[in-house]
Amino acid sequence: MQAFDLQVNRKKFHDYKVVTKETPTAADLADGQILVKVDQFAFTANNITYAAVGEVVGYWKFFPVSADWGIIPVWGFADVIASKNEGITVGERFYGYYPMGSHLIMSPAKVKSTNFMDGIEHRQALPLIYNNYINTKTDPGYSKDGEAIQSLFRPLFTTSFLIDDFMADNDFFGGQNIILTSASSKTAIGLAALLAQRKRESKLNIIGLTSTGNMNFVRGLGYYDSVLSYDQVHQLANDKASVIVDFSGNAQLQENLQSHLGSQLVYNCLVGMVDWTQRGGAKSAATNGKFFFAPSQAVKRNKEWGVAGFQQRIGMAWIKFTSQIGNWMTVKEADGVDELAQLYLPMLEGKMDPKVGHIVQL
Repeated sequence: MQAFDLQVNRKKFHDYKVVTKETPTAADLADGQILVKVDQFAFTANNITYAAVGEVVGYWKFFPVSADWGIIPVWGFADVIASKNEGITVGERFYGYYPMGSHLIMSPAKVKSTNFMDGIEHRQALPLIYNNYINTKTDPGYSKDGEAIQSLFRPLFTTSFLIDDFMADNDFFGGQNIILTSASSKTAIGLAALLAQRKRESKLNIIGLTSTGNMNFVRGLGYYDSVLSYDQVHQLANDKASVIVDFSGNAQLQENLQSHLGSQLVYNCLVGMVDWTQRGGAKSAATNGKFFFAPSQAVKRNKEWGVAGFQQRIGMAWIKFTSQIGNWMTVKEADGVDELAQLYLPMLEGKMDPKVGHIVQL
């Protein structure tokens, strides 16, 4: 296949292009490097968040193009098609963080039978959690049939797990009502599932806020104690300490919630940018909210639990969660670069069915 990238204007996300280029070969590799061909990846609202906060958090820096154009990172699987690294052989398959494109030259470091870190120079200042690539041959949680679910949910569920852990680590800041915006988003669903398990030992009340069209879907998940539409914020009980976990980034919604909850708002956790067109919400809420940066909580727990202990806890939660996904989600494949391009704008504009998970197969 001819190599390509889907590039996005970093200031005008509706402006995008498929850029074809000469396909790299083994001759392009320096000693120690490998060449991978991206096989499949998930495309979700989370990837749009990467673009929306790309300048602030540094997501455009992972696969740099220019000052004006960028490549949105995705989670998926790639196969090694050429190697000048003694620890990695052609044909090995790795799960990890890839460009929205077909090929990538990598510089593996700390190579083990289980994983490696991309040691390429420009990524060394970026969060390590995104530089880790897992060998499917030795990954106990891997199955060929489960690749789509892993691509769609594993990175998002890790974020869900870390938010849940952060909240519990801080005794939910004294809150009883836990309010999740964009309640139909995959990260919110993962968090709601984890919070629902905690209800056995706590008095949490899990509330989902979503669009009118998604209310039945969100209710049907069974994770939320109550579900309201965005125009029903005034119906939220404001007589108990409340925590917001905001995946939407919508300015007006933040204003409405803060005004309605008043002094009962004990913590305002800013996570996502599902409603990226209103991403000013994150800025306007900054004085009354705190951004959640998942890698920071991951670093904390890796130190406290050890890497193996951290992975074991996530793995146990992951197995329990994925056993339920088939009850409410179906997977739909986009085949090739043309269908990827057709999928981009609907995803950007939030016109996707939350019951469908989109996998791009290259």
